[in-house]
Amino acid sequence: MSSDSPQSLAQWLRRLESRHPYEIELGLERVGMVASRLALGNVRSTTLIIAGTNGKGSCATLAALIYQKAGYRVGLYTSPHLLAYNERIRINGREIDDQSLCECFEKIEALRGDISLTYFEFGTLAALSLFEQHDVDIQILEVGLGGRLDAVNLVDADIALIPSIAVDHESWLGTDREQIGLEKAHVFRGGRPAICSDPFPPQSLRNHADEIGASFFAIGQQFDCARVGQQHDWNWQSAELDRGYEALPGPLDGSESQRRNAAGVLMAVELLQGRLPVKELNIRAALTEFRMPGRFQRRGRLILDVAHNPAAAEVLSSGLQKLSAGKFPFVLGMMKDKDVEAYCAHLIAVASEVYCAGLPLARGLDGKTLMARVRSAGLKASAFVDVQTALYAAMGNHDQGDIVVTGSFLTVAEGLRYG
Repeated sequence: MSSDSPQSLAQWLRRLESRHPYEIELGLERVGMVASRLALGNVRSTTLIIAGTNGKGSCATLAALIYQKAGYRVGLYTSPHLLAYNERIRINGREIDDQSLCECFEKIEALRGDISLTYFEFGTLAALSLFEQHDVDIQILEVGLGGRLDAVNLVDADIALIPSIAVDHESWLGTDREQIGLEKAHVFRGGRPAICSDPFPPQSLRNHADEIGASFFAIGQQFDCARVGQQHDWNWQSAELDRGYEALPGPLDGSESQRRNAAGVLMAVELLQGRLPVKELNIRAALTEFRMPGRFQRRGRLILDVAHNPAAAEVLSSGLQKLSAGKFPFVLGMMKDKDVEAYCAHLIAVASEVYCAGLPLARGLDGKTLMARVRSAGLKASAFVDVQTALYAAMGNHDQGDIVVTGSFLTVAEGLRYG
């Protein structure tokens, strides 16, 4: 490394966070120019790209685990992280080490010249470069925001999966599901499979697939899933492919949304069988071992869930109602660009009171502003400077019973650090 380069990953991340004038700047021109300098244009591995509103991380992680069980070298890129940046880039299930990341950042820094890159763009280029270095058989890439102009969309994916479309990030993507769907549909490629496991896909998804000649596969049409028995077991079938699996282990909490996520992943796996064969025993093993931190995760008395938009809050509420007929105290921290009132409408049935925590990022809502908006939605609320303070208050006021920690990845990360 040069003498003025950061000497640790923490130093690199601080530099990347402070350098670019915008935390989010969509567009492929800048990052594409640097990718060319890195010679990332000749991808040899199979690429699965996953875009959408909710369920992306779960789908990407499950797909990676299935291919690992089948013996392939797998690169997994997801965002954001919970506790450590290294979580974003995994090779065969192992987080990338600090030294490899620093060396990759140094290489990108040396080649970018005067081209400005965001924190996310730096990370995306690092992931693609590391996957190439490790000669992975398949790289599974989670889109950060949208699809059309997201840095991940630099790669011409062999297959694309969209687990869900909901209204979120309106200032960037549009104000309704049709507009947002079109932005995300741009990860599709002509002549290649495009999968959607949202039961009510926006017409814009299908229209765009038709326009570019992608093969569109929709849940409830070309493939489907259904719960069986009293446990979380479920069946998957595709009349289109004349394939099916019976009594599969339930993914995560066995909820309908998680079954649909897993069903979309299995459709992708089946469509890639000619290139990357996978056995049923690999799928069953992956479903049995599949875990996702921060997704309805229990830690002591805390229930931690990264639900950060109204659609995810609805799923969280449904899960809590299945867990108990009573109501729960909530520790909530959210970002400024979220529809807090619509989010809280789904909490009325399950929240006894809300401890509103301020988040430190520029995009984070302070506790008092969040409290005012939560109260306007009809919920009892109080304000705290940060998540830890809110957690201490909630734990002190409720000496027994579960407490829900939610609203953003940052909120859940602080919940995981609590105690």
